[in-house]
Parts: sequence; structure tokens; C-alpha cells
Amino acid sequence: MSQPVTLDVRGPVAVVSIDNPPVNAFAHAVRKGLNDCVAAAMADESVAIVLIRCAGRTFVAGADIAEFGKPRKDPWLPEVLDAIEGAAKPIVTAVHGTALGGGFELVLASHYRCALASARVGLPEVRLGLLPGAGGTQRTPRLAGVEAALELITSGRPIDAGRAKALGLIDEVFEEDLDAAAFAWCERLVADGAKPRRASDLEVAAVADEVFAEARAGLARRARNQLAPQKIVDCVEAATRLPFAEGAEYERERFEECMASSQSAAMRHLFFAEREAAKIGGLPKDTPSRPVRSIGIVGAGTMGGGIAMSAANAGLPVVLLDVDEAGLERGLAVIRGNYAKSVGKGRLSQADADRRLGLIEGTTDYAGLGDVDLVIEAVFEDPELKRRIFGTLDEVARPGAILATNTSYQDVDAIAAATSRPADCLGLHFFSPANVMKLLEVVRGAKTADDVLVTAMQFAKTIRKVPVMAGVCYGFIGNRMFNPYMREAQQLVLEGAGPDEVDAAMYEFGMAMGPIAVADLAGLDIGYKARQALPADRRGDESPFAVADALVVEGRLGQKTGGGFYTYDPESRKGTLEPAVVELIAAKRRELGFEARSIAADEIVERCVFALVNEGLAILDEGIAQRPGDIDIVYLYGYGFPAWRGGPMHYADAVGLEYVLKRVREFHERFGSRAPSALLERLVAEGRGMDSWSAEGN
Repeated sequence: MSQPVTLDVRGPVAVVSIDNPPVNAFAHAVRKGLNDCVAAAMADESVAIVLIRCAGRTFVAGADIAEFGKPRKDPWLPEVLDAIEGAAKPIVTAVHGTALGGGFELVLASHYRCALASARVGLPEVRLGLLPGAGGTQRTPRLAGVEAALELITSGRPIDAGRAKALGLIDEVFEEDLDAAAFAWCERLVADGAKPRRASDLEVAAVADEVFAEARAGLARRARNQLAPQKIVDCVEAATRLPFAEGAEYERERFEECMASSQSAAMRHLFFAEREAAKIGGLPKDTPSRPVRSIGIVGAGTMGGGIAMSAANAGLPVVLLDVDEAGLERGLAVIRGNYAKSVGKGRLSQADADRRLGLIEGTTDYAGLGDVDLVIEAVFEDPELKRRIFGTLDEVARPGAILATNTSYQDVDAIAAATSRPADCLGLHFFSPANVMKLLEVVRGAKTADDVLVTAMQFAKTIRKVPVMAGVCYGFIGNRMFNPYMREAQQLVLEGAGPDEVDAAMYEFGMAMGPIAVADLAGLDIGYKARQALPADRRGDESPFAVADALVVEGRLGQKTGGGFYTYDPESRKGTLEPAVVELIAAKRRELGFEARSIAADEIVERCVFALVNEGLAILDEGIAQRPGDIDIVYLYGYGFPAWRGGPMHYADAVGLEYVLKRVREFHERFGSRAPSALLERLVAEGRGMDSWSAEGN
């Protein structure tokens, strides 16, 4: 096996190359190899300067996350980087692709830094509930200033090489042939008698105390309840008050605290879960896919327009169909308006907006869909209408074209049965607004061909979505679980909790919005119509939704009508609970025989979250979801579950499945909540956790 780090002395320049595919992660062998090669170059009297570069498609793209939580192997990264910064001969780093996390900390520890113009650099550790632990919070403010350091590290967002140079984090930017340009620069540095320049020797430019206070306050809003962002501010502030060595030690202590936290464990779980979710169990890795060079969309409404934008943003030509010219023009006008807003906010150039708009062609004739590779039906949730559309698509779409229904609840197999080619059919459940939301549930029908499924997962990545495969059932993964979640939330209101109390408890737990506010945002009529569309024997006990249904009857459908559970200010969209709604709730309590009681926030959270967990386990047991982590990804990207809790299934493991079962049993007996799932009972009886479950072995 070849060494991941090699040394090649070319005259006065020692070239140290890191080659650890696929992303040159800072595994132990890379750290040791880098340490040894730099030491050898320092000992070689013929060497005047060292150039560190990487083979493959990227510079060091971060730490080897697989080593997190395991016993430390020396040399550890801070030691390696301190040795590089303290070296007696100049050390240059040359960046292409991405230099992230520990990779960028290597760049900061070097004496001279260059990059390709296309390169991106950053410190994204905060997205794993961590902070840079090898000097990143100490060197960045010394090079770029406190404000820039706070923004870069607390956001975790990479920046391009040009921006990095403007901030003083990169010295030279080259347009092409990085290796040749960097080598030539090293030769010039030698000729100029360049000496090592150490970030640790620099003073941090003074800032007012208010800078840190404002940063903490802003993060308290944007990164609510998260530990790592606040500790990052502490570390950057320490850089302004302590010598480098003491600041680095302070940083390392905060890093270890984050690493040991449940928040980082949860976010690292999601990191791996997202990568696993893209894999389809039981399919060979070499399963072929079909080309998707163009797509058609049926329905130019909110969802269809959002899907069209997602495809056009990825450079795919789109044929957007609606039943008449008026509907088509309304849809295209919304798309134009959305792009205009992006241009106005500086997020998109006018040229880019025009190019994307140019990829979207409107039509009212189904014949216009005859040559596309993928057709996505995106009309409203009427199963008969969807089947009729699929029958028409069966006639006009070319052989081999994939037919997808964007449905939130309906039976994908029944829709596919309207065609002569159910193997070419599947569900693609986008979340609204489709041009913003990252989640895409890929629904595998009973007859969906393997290559169709693989193509759909690849298409999701092409349009920058996070795909999760689901089986066919009412509501698939996300919406099926959401129903018992909403049932508990609305029954809690009947039992005595105010809608605002339910929302406050779940918001404090970490949800992006409380469930009652979500119902108002989605539209109370959506759930009402979905329940009405079900056969009577599948509706279950509808009494928990009595208040919501009464509000629908009164025309209070939520935000879109200015009022639902809450009444909304037309300017601020802020909701307030009005006396008339409070009285309606009280009337429904009396009608259904509920005696209002005071309900603690802890009970509200457990009732709602454990309802998600219980249904999620039933979904796993039925094979609707492949893995517990897939469910966590659905709830992270589709429903605003807090990343630092790891998703509902990870959270259940963290609190203990035995405790979850105990409480689910209590809620079932006392309040009529759903009975414990068979899988929950089985896992507890066998003393197993969520991570022991697999689709193959259960």
C-alpha cells in the first residue's frame, strides 16, 4: 500500500504531497506522514523551502470524522500544525478544491498560502457541533480580524479564494496550473530570501466588547440552544486577551467539551445518516441509471413552479405544462418574480437569472412532453386526477421515460397502475417551497424498476436535494409520522394547554416552529381534506382535530386567510391568540367532555416527540423506511427537527427506549394515544437500541 504522504526534493524546493483519496482527510497516517516529511525536509540542508500540496480533486477537506470519539493517536493535529508553524524554513501551502476544517487550519499554520481561483476554504466544524481544535479560532482573527473570524467560524460557510485573499487568509490566487504556479512562487520566495511568517506572532486587532456581546445575542437567535457557536465566540474573544499558546489551550479545552456533548454526537450522527440515506439497500453498486437530460412538469402551481426552478437552477431544460394559458402564465410570472427577488437581494446575477429562465419552456399541450426523460406530475392531491394524468402521460411520453408523481399522501402504486409501464413509475415527494426545501422523498412503488430508482436518487443530487427512499403507504415517512404528532398537539389543546403553550414547549425543545403554528402555515384545510378523503374505516378517532375542523368550517384556514388558531398581522405575519378562538376551544372541550387541566412543558414535548418515535418504529418494522437514520434526515430537512438533537430516532436512543416505551404506554392508557409499536416493544424486550436495527436482521 502506497504512503499517503510523500516527499520529493526538487532543487531548493521540497514538495510534500498528500494523497489520501477521496478527499485527503486528515487520518492518522496522513498526520504522521506529514509530520515525518516536514521533519525530513527541515533536516535536508539542500532544502530552502517546503511546498505542501495535495493530489486528486481537492486539498485536505477536513478531519477523518471516523476517528471522532476514539482514543487519540499521536501525532495529533495541533502538534503537527505547531511543528509546521514553528519550522525554521518557510512552508507554503497550495490549495485546490476545498480546504476545510483541519485542512484549512493547516493552511493557516503555514507561512505562505496560495490557491486556485476556484478553491474554497472554511471552518465548518460548527455544523458537527464542534469548533476548530487545532488553532483555527486563534490564527483566523490574527490574520483576518475578529469580525471576519466570527462570521467565518460560527457560520461554517466556506468562502472562495478571492474573498479569502481579501481577508488576508490567502496570499496569492492563481487562475490555472496550481502546481506549476506554486512551485514558481516558491522559487521566487527563495530568491527573495523569504523567512517564515507565523500567524501566532501577530497581535489581534482590538475590538469593542460590544462586538462579542452582539455576536452572542445574534447566535442565541440563529443557533438557538446550540453550544458550539457560543463557545466559538468565547475562543475568539480569548484570542484577543491571551497569548497564542494559552489561547490555543483554551480552544482545545472547549473543543473537548463540545466533542463530549450530546449535541455533537447528534450532529455527527446526522452527518453519517445523510450519506447512508443516499444508498439503496439490496441493489448492486453497479446498477445502471437512465440519463436525465430534460424534464417535464405537469402543473404550474406553487409546487410545479418550485420544481421547475430547482431543475433550471441545476442547468436542466424544463417543459412546464398547465391546462390553460392563464394558469401557465400565472405560474411563469411567479417564477420570474422569484428570480427577480434573488437578483434584487444580490443572491443571483441578472445574467444567471435570465439563463435559468431561458431553460423553462411553457406549454398547454401534452405533446410537448413527448421527448423529455423524466415527467413529474405536480397537481393537487386528487387521486383520480393524478391517475387520469398518468394515463395521458403513458400515451405521450417516449419509451423509457420516467413518470413520477409528486404526492404527499396518495397511493403511488394505484397511480402507476393507470399506465402500461408501472416499472417506469415512482413517487417524488418534494417539500414546499420546492426550490428552497432540500428534502426529497423518493417513493419506491411495488413495480418500480431498479434503474428507475437509482436514476431518481441521482436526479435528486443533481438538483441539490437530499434524497431519502420510502415505501408506499399513506403519507410515506414524513407525513405518516406527522399525523400522530399533530394529533397529540391538538389533543393537548383540548385537554387544557393553550395553542401558544404547545407551540412554546416545542419551540423551546428546538423545533423550527410549534405544531399549531405549522398547521396554520400549511393551511388547516389541508389536513381536513386529507382526512375527509380517507375511507371512514381508516380515519381513526377524529376528535383530537375537532378545534381545527371547526376553524375550517368558520373559514379560518390559517395564515392564507389571515387567521386559523392564531390571527395574523398582515405586515409582520405575527400570530396572536384571540378571545373568540379561546372560546371556541373551550366550547369544544365541553362538547367532547374534556375538563381543562394545567399541562407541563415536559409532558407536551414527550407526548409529541414520542408519538413521532412510535410511528417511526412502525414504519421501520413495515419496511417503509430503510434505516432509523433515514427518518432522522426526513425530519431534519423536511420538518425542522433540531439538528443538535439528531432527529427523533436518535433522540429516542439518547433518552433510552425503555423510558420511551414506559411513557408511550402511559399516554396510550391515559389519553388514548397510539399503542406502542411492535418494534418498540421488541427492541426493549431484547435490550437493543436503535443502532442495532437493520432492514435485513431487524
